[in-house]
Amino acid sequence: MVKLVSHLHFIMSTDTSSQFNNFSFLAGGGDMGALIRAFDWAATPLGDPQAWSSALRQSVNMLLNTSFPILICWGNEYIQIYNDAFRPINGKTKHPQALGGSAKDTYAEIWDTIGPMFEGVMAGNPVGFPDFLVKMDRNGYLEDCYFDFSYSPIYDDEGTSCGIRVICMETTAKMRAQKELDVVNQQMASTNEELFASNEELTSSNEELAATNEELLQTQELLSQTVQSLTESEQRFRNLVRDADVGIVLLMGREMRVGIVNETYGRLLKRTAAELEGKLLFEMVPAEVEAYFRPLIEEVRTTGKPVYLYDTPYLVYKDGEPVSGYLNVIYQPYVENNGIISGVMALCQDVTAQVEAAERLRLVNQELSAKESRLQMAIAATNLGTWEYNIRNSDLYWSPECRQIYGIGPGKLPTMALFAEHIHPGDRESVEQEIARCIAAGSEGHYNISYRILRFDNDEVRWIKVNGRVYESADGVAERFIGTVLDITELKQAEEQSAKLAAIITSSDDAIISKTLESVITSWNSSAERMFGYSAEDMIGETVNKLIPADRQDEETEILERLRKGERVEHFETKRLTRDGRLIDVSLTISPIKNREGQIIGASKIARDITERKLDESRKNDFIGMVSHELKTPLTSLNAILQVTSAKLKNNPDAFLTGAMERANSQVKKMTSMINGFLNVSRLESGKIVLDRREFDLYELLQEIVAETNLTSSTHSIQVDQCSAIQVNADVDKIASVLTNLVSNAMKYSPKGRPIRVHCEKKEDVVIVSVRDEGMGIPAEDLPHIFDRYFRSENQQTRHISGFGIGLYLSAEIIHRHHGKIWAESESGKGSIFYFSLPLKLKK
Repeated sequence: MVKLVSHLHFIMSTDTSSQFNNFSFLAGGGDMGALIRAFDWAATPLGDPQAWSSALRQSVNMLLNTSFPILICWGNEYIQIYNDAFRPINGKTKHPQALGGSAKDTYAEIWDTIGPMFEGVMAGNPVGFPDFLVKMDRNGYLEDCYFDFSYSPIYDDEGTSCGIRVICMETTAKMRAQKELDVVNQQMASTNEELFASNEELTSSNEELAATNEELLQTQELLSQTVQSLTESEQRFRNLVRDADVGIVLLMGREMRVGIVNETYGRLLKRTAAELEGKLLFEMVPAEVEAYFRPLIEEVRTTGKPVYLYDTPYLVYKDGEPVSGYLNVIYQPYVENNGIISGVMALCQDVTAQVEAAERLRLVNQELSAKESRLQMAIAATNLGTWEYNIRNSDLYWSPECRQIYGIGPGKLPTMALFAEHIHPGDRESVEQEIARCIAAGSEGHYNISYRILRFDNDEVRWIKVNGRVYESADGVAERFIGTVLDITELKQAEEQSAKLAAIITSSDDAIISKTLESVITSWNSSAERMFGYSAEDMIGETVNKLIPADRQDEETEILERLRKGERVEHFETKRLTRDGRLIDVSLTISPIKNREGQIIGASKIARDITERKLDESRKNDFIGMVSHELKTPLTSLNAILQVTSAKLKNNPDAFLTGAMERANSQVKKMTSMINGFLNVSRLESGKIVLDRREFDLYELLQEIVAETNLTSSTHSIQVDQCSAIQVNADVDKIASVLTNLVSNAMKYSPKGRPIRVHCEKKEDVVIVSVRDEGMGIPAEDLPHIFDRYFRSENQQTRHISGFGIGLYLSAEIIHRHHGKIWAESESGKGSIFYFSLPLKLKK
């Protein structure tokens, strides 16, 4: 039975990542446990125990919590750790120096013998011998020592051999007794030979025979004592198995019948050891347990290689109810004296509590990590700073975000005094009072205040919002003041701007409305109520189509298209419906509303009631039209008289009369042109101008206009750039008037002799016409207004040039009614380019 000791190998019960901290895994272990805990392992190749591998921690924990003599030799240097039961084997010479030292040094006198064994074990080949003789110096002299021992490798989680487990039972006393018994037996044999060889001597030597018999009796007594010692040794082994705090069972043969078993193992199966002894193990466990464990045990029995299982789930039944848990298990081959493997020794430890605790810890850590990540993301997203004030020692901590808000560099240490200096003087007293109040209130002290600070780096005034809470120590004393800080300067500025804007909106005489890109109204000021007759409750949530006449519904679609492109609609004059059904004239200015990412999310509309202005303009246009019409009759008569008079004075020698008549004719032509212009404006704004569209070649029209102008003017050279035929659908007479006006303006504002160039080209779905001159140019401040009615750029150069600002206005209106665009580019002193575009496809 002593041979059984060579097959016992132990592992630690659980994953160190979840249950060990410093030397917590070295609890217990008697004197050696205390000595190991006090040892400076950091000075050895093993290093700080906190960094020990799982396999080493498990092995040391098992070593300290078993009564078997066990030595662990770790790493290539075979650094030694052993328990109280192993200490007598080292004797006075080797203990305690062996602890933490190399086995090569400790067992130098026998290293030639055991060194090769160690190398083989590290290579994965366990060894064991009964009654093995070595000459050891453990008491100051070499002596014969005998041991039953087993050397087995210790594997890490990756299956790599990283140390050696030595389980050793000293048999020196037994072997010495055996030797003495052998001597006695030899003496007995020799004596018998002498007895049989010489009856005479036996007969004549009764005294010697009596002495020999006495010796035999002593030898028999010694033999009886030896047998008793062996019996006691086996009983001690059984007691060790019985009292072990790990489950131990010996499974014999292929049927895996239970041999030796202890109560700890029995409790794992919810049975007593007596109920298990002699029974077939797998008749007493669920089929699924057998399916998993039986092949592993059979592999150990047939190959002789141990199997190690960590945190392995198991299932048993108690009173018909399933009981599950987790085990750490070692299966070792059980080898007879003749070297035949007759069974498997299993060592099991229930680690259910540790595994479940580890899982709970993992989940807690996972949740804490997730919460910390969410907190960090929230802090990063909001630029939220954190701070902590230690009330007892006045230490102040500011996070990097907090330092950024205050403008304090990383090398400067914040203090409460320094912090107080940078509170705005207008807020300092109230802030200090609030801090004192919170600290005095203890755990009831909550801090929520907004105030101004002066940044450390540039004394810039910033608004911050601070939240905090006081925490007390176990003795009820205010200990820490912790909170957050947020820069709200932009928010404060926005609030001020919003307040100003709200005041403007409230007091404005214009209707101010906001809407979504689906035309749904989201705000409606009091002026909108007065202008349209609807209250905010009536209109918010409705669409602006409610205000648009049926014949103008397309306007909203076009406006939204322009807004989505980011364009602004300015001074768009149209008509809108009031609640009582009246049509009013309005001027609309509509701007896109963008979010922080620059996306257009709606529109802001300002509507101005221009009904009275329109009426005034209508009355004025009517008056101008009437006056112009009335002036045309006498002017026509005057023109006729001048033409007749000029004819009669054609050959008159009086040069004065001839010159006077020419100047009179010129003035009448100017007056006629001016009156026609006023009449056209009147007709245009009263809606009496109708477009007579037809297909024509725009390039041909350009050539005709330029040719006629060149015939009547000798002051400028006008050229048309060659371009292909361009068919447009438009009112040819009105487009001709636009071209004539642009060319006339170029001549009027250009010095004599300077060229004027007319150009046209197709571009996508439009044709673009341009008239370029090298004249005086237009000042930048006047350029946006040149197409306004009656606008003239007044300066020293233009004051002698006649005109009323009607031509460009009429040209712009004609082009707009053709769904085209008109614009100009100019630079003072370098000339101007006037453009207009017409669609190639007719818009309905």
